[in-house]
Amino acid sequence: MNIEKGYWSIVEPIWDAMNIYGGPEVFLATFRQVQRDAGLLYAAHFCQSELCNGGFNQFFFNSTGVLAPEALEAFEAIGQIQIANILAQAMASFGSTYLRDRQQRRAALDRLPADCFEELDERFFALIDNEAGGFDTAADGYAARVVDAAARKRLDH
Repeated sequence: MNIEKGYWSIVEPIWDAMNIYGGPEVFLATFRQVQRDAGLLYAAHFCQSELCNGGFNQFFFNSTGVLAPEALEAFEAIGQIQIANILAQAMASFGSTYLRDRQQRRAALDRLPADCFEELDERFFALIDNEAGGFDTAADGYAARVVDAAARKRLDH
């Protein structure tokens, strides 16, 4: 795998295979069909893109909210632990069990205070470009480690 384009080298080939629009079951089925590391990078990319565009309200309101648990795992994997913690706090707003279903999330969002995610948004924006060198640097580093591990595994066989 060519890592010239950083983490995008791993995400781009699976982009069309992933389906966040068909509900939780469809998303999880497509997630299981791709290499886990690639799926995690996809989840982190999509999550941070949505958050940078419109904060947690937008992320949870849109179909992208289905991949929050995978994005949480991904932020931990790439070394953005504080971002992962912020995401976990935002997810906890829905109760002890995260709501992957978009309609259930939307209904829950309607019951939350309008400024529920304001502080978390601010903390996210303060960290996304800085923690672990920033998202792109952290994701690129993770992608490079994934590619290196795959190359070593091929050499061992």
